[in-house]
Amino acid sequence: MSLATLALILSAAGILATGWLAAIFVANPTSAMAKVEHLPEALPRVMTDRYIANLFLAIGATLYGDLKVIAFLFAVFAFMSFADVAIYVKRGTPYRPHLLGGIGSAITAAVAFAAFLAQLNGAA
Repeated sequence: MSLATLALILSAAGILATGWLAAIFVANPTSAMAKVEHLPEALPRVMTDRYIANLFLAIGATLYGDLKVIAFLFAVFAFMSFADVAIYVKRGTPYRPHLLGGIGSAITAAVAFAAFLAQLNGAA
């Protein structure tokens, strides 16, 4: 087995693990928090780490320069932002920063995807 094959297998395992986490959080967020041993009082620090990780993902995608990767990453960022908007709207709490982040991410994803399509047609 090549290292590339092993990397893909491990990446697929990561997809399964992350999918399981997503499923248990969708099913019952309170129970899932306990299962993964997240502490609500640690959430501000956890969010700090998540934003730093997202920053590194955006830097990596930008430096890598692949329009498909940029479009996909920023579409995911838009999803996260708009999902947060939905949570805050439902609670009747402010959501403006999340909405602006979602709009900015969606625009970035759309422009990167349009640029990718233009490259396919030789018009970039």
